[in-house]
Order: sequence, then C-alpha cells, then structure tokens
Amino acid sequence: MLSLYELKPQFQAALRPLAKKCAARGITANQITWLAMVLSVLIGGFLTLFSKTAWLFWLLPLTFLVRMVLNALDGMLAREFMQESALGGYLNEVGDVVSDAVLYLPFAFVLSGFQMGVFIWLAALTEIFGLLGKIHGFNGRRYDGPMGKSDRALFISVLAIWYALSGSLNGWTSLLVWLVILAMGFTCWQRLNNGLRAWAKP
Repeated sequence: MLSLYELKPQFQAALRPLAKKCAARGITANQITWLAMVLSVLIGGFLTLFSKTAWLFWLLPLTFLVRMVLNALDGMLAREFMQESALGGYLNEVGDVVSDAVLYLPFAFVLSGFQMGVFIWLAALTEIFGLLGKIHGFNGRRYDGPMGKSDRALFISVLAIWYALSGSLNGWTSLLVWLVILAMGFTCWQRLNNGLRAWAKP
C-alpha cells in the first residue's frame, strides 16, 4: 500500500550533494544518527514540559523535517561512502524508535495519555515488523504502508500545526488519532503478510 516512503529516492537525490560535502569534511553516518536522536529527545522533552503552550508545537513539524534530512544523510553516508557498521545498524533502528516515541509524547498531555501510549506502542511495533523482514531474510526490511515512519511524521506534524493554530484539540481529533492507530495495526499486518509472501516465493 502507498506510503510516503515511495518518495525516498527523489528526496535522497536532492540531498546527495550535501552528503558528499559531509563525507569530504569527515562527518560520519553515526554522528548524524546521534545528532538526529539527541535533537528529537531535546525537542520532545521540551514540548512535553510545556505541552500547554500550544504555539510551541510549531517546533514539531520543523523537527520532523530536520530529522528526515538527517536520516536520509546518515543512510547515504553509510551506503555510498563505505561507513556501514554494526553500531550504525543498531543506532539507526533504536534511534528511530526512541526519536519517534519522544516526539509523540507531548500529545499524551494534550490528548489522552492512554491513547498516545497505544499510539507510541504501535509505532514501535510497526518498526519491529519491518525489521523482522530483514532478520528472517524476507526479502529485506519491510517499509509497507499505509502508516510507516514518514506517514506518522506527517500526521503528527499536521496535528501539531492544528494545535498551534487553534490552541486546543477537540473530540474529533481523538477520533482521528484512533483511526490512525487502526491504520498502524493494519501496517503491522501488511509488513508481516507481505514479508511472509516474499519468503514463500521460490
């Protein structure tokens, strides 16, 4: 099913000159990964502390955009400039889960804590199902939609802008979040099902 991940090749092509400059200056993929995670933790923690100050949530879409750039850069540096490492593999996967969780966390104090707890749990689960495709040789890591990492980032960014502009979120927002939670559950199923199909092919 369609996901924003399908646009990744074009996004990487636009960033390739920047990746070359980073490599030329000795900047490593792992350094970029650490930067993305630290930035996410700082902004997520800050917004959690000041979750009632709605206008601060403009920081969320900006952070997701910067993080998207950093994530693309660390991948290109690793693959195209011979910087792949076991540590980098761990950092890449763990960093994404940690960064996602901490950037979603502020909404636990704006909406329902239970609802956002389920949201964060399922977000992590989608990444686990994606990673299991690689671990078990099911034709590599799975990035199936409809609610992958980039799609969740877009949804949370829209939610943050909505909150920043209106100053509050109503009951319709909660319903929308539950629908996205269902979409994440379906994403887990998609990644499992498509991974098994790929594995079954001769």
